[in-house]
Amino acid sequence: MLTQLSINNYALINQLSIDFSSGLSIITGETGAGKSILLGALGLVLGNRVDLSSLKDTSKKCVVEARLDIANYNLNDFFNEVDLDYESETIIRREILPSGKSRAFVNDTPVRLSVLNELRTKLIDVHSQHQTLQLSDNSFQFSILDALAKNKEKIASYKRGYAKLNQLKKELQELEAVQKEANQQYEYNLHLFNELEEANLKVDEQEELEEKLEKLNNIEDIKLNLSEALEISVNEEIGIQNLLNTLENRLLKIASFSKDYQELSERVTSVKIEIDDVVTELENANENVDFNPNEIEELNDRLQLIYNLQKKHTVSTNQELIKVLEDLSEKVSQVENAEETINNKQKEIDDVAGKLDKLAGLITKSRVASIPKLTKELQFLLSELGMENARFSIKIKPTKSYFSNGKDELEFLFSANKGGSFGELKKVASGGELSRIMLSVKKVLSENTQLPTIIFDEIDTGVSGEVSNKIAAIMQQMGKHMQVIAITHLPQIASKGQSHYKVFKKEVKGVTTTNLKQLTTEERIKEIAEMLSGKDISDSALTHAKELLSL
Repeated sequence: MLTQLSINNYALINQLSIDFSSGLSIITGETGAGKSILLGALGLVLGNRVDLSSLKDTSKKCVVEARLDIANYNLNDFFNEVDLDYESETIIRREILPSGKSRAFVNDTPVRLSVLNELRTKLIDVHSQHQTLQLSDNSFQFSILDALAKNKEKIASYKRGYAKLNQLKKELQELEAVQKEANQQYEYNLHLFNELEEANLKVDEQEELEEKLEKLNNIEDIKLNLSEALEISVNEEIGIQNLLNTLENRLLKIASFSKDYQELSERVTSVKIEIDDVVTELENANENVDFNPNEIEELNDRLQLIYNLQKKHTVSTNQELIKVLEDLSEKVSQVENAEETINNKQKEIDDVAGKLDKLAGLITKSRVASIPKLTKELQFLLSELGMENARFSIKIKPTKSYFSNGKDELEFLFSANKGGSFGELKKVASGGELSRIMLSVKKVLSENTQLPTIIFDEIDTGVSGEVSNKIAAIMQQMGKHMQVIAITHLPQIASKGQSHYKVFKKEVKGVTTTNLKQLTTEERIKEIAEMLSGKDISDSALTHAKELLSL
């Protein structure tokens, strides 16, 4: 509930701070005194658009601050969702700078206006005759019925399932779209896959083939140089092996004479062993050199296949070709296994839909059961408010379609006159009738759900006498369950408030300002007497005012 409203430099208000209490509070004042300014300031702090002409002094910033007790509104989850610190006493502040820049804060944390607008729907509900058009909104009509049906938890559960169902359907559509595209490419991808798979590629194959081909293409030079190398190594007169044998024998003869000669002899022996090994390798290599034209052709064919595949897939290595093969394998497999994947997704959808159907059935059942009670309560209240012939025709039609709040369509029709035909509220009810219907609806809702603070802005326009007493009684009853603030011109209603505030204008040094104050008992008697008889308050008006106030 709203506990305090502070306004600085807004319209005709210099500075104002007023505390509000629970129950029914009344705001009165002469026409033009500034009641609309108060509502404008409250709308501003709750996210309305900025109008620079609203600044009283355009050289200073405008600040509007609202303190609200939200302990009973279960808003912890909402605050977490929008990343705000939850406080049971929450402070909302709106600042408008002379430059036109606007800033909003919740518990001193900057917030976007979208967050503020979402929060306002949970905290303050302002109703004038213009807002009564909400009665014709189908979702609002459902909310009335569901409040009586105690469907809050069932609908919350349904909405979670409904969101999951929509997500699964979206995933199915995406799978089917991918499947359709994949099907169109399947034959081509399968051909490419088979072509690469048949090639039986190996990562290092290209380098190995190129090396072999290079060797075969230079076979004559290789043969000639190997033969000459062997001749240099094994020639009996000048060959390296023969010379090393001679060198080894010479050093062995003197090795025993000195440690140095021994070391030299061992080093020569080591070299000789290495040369002998090299000669053996040269002999083997020379024997294995063989020119085979067929092998060259096979190598060229294999390399050409690899080059062609690399060019076709715009890559430069076998490793990249193997990656292309893996990707193609996945695409081909995706198509071949898609039917099973789609069937599994459809099964998930069917499972969720089955659970939703059961839950929607329970919601429908409780809605149908609550219609007689809602109809009876609304018709009784409207009868009390001077609409004795008001009748409602409320029908639930279960459908096969899934909506955000169930599977029902709702027909909410009204007739104001005896024997009159039923029609849509906005077509068959006048402005005054809509106001009384909205009051009755809010009365029913206040007893069946946790409503935010409600502000009735002269919703009683056009009524008087006994009807105004009934309106006042209904507002009083609503005040037992929630905070109700009523802006009124009727003394019968003004007298029923637990608290009474007066809006008035005052001129100081030629400047007019709007003020708001809470009235004492004596001031309240005078205010109501003035509402009864005008500026010239008579004794009978004072007596009547005291009677209305039960004093």
